[in-house]
Amino acid sequence: MDIHSDSYKIAALSDRKDAVEVIRQAEEAIARMTGNTAVTLIAYEKTDGPAIN
Repeated sequence: MDIHSDSYKIAALSDRKDAVEVIRQAEEAIARMTGNTAVTLIAYEKTDGPAIN
């Protein structure tokens, strides 16, 4: 997968264990609901780049 955006970047959450845990739990819940065990959620944060219209 190759995702590009001038307006967002992948959020650095390594020092936010609580946020990482919430994402992990959401991945597990989605995997259970869909039967797809390969669920990965990606957190983005807004940058000062141009807006996407």
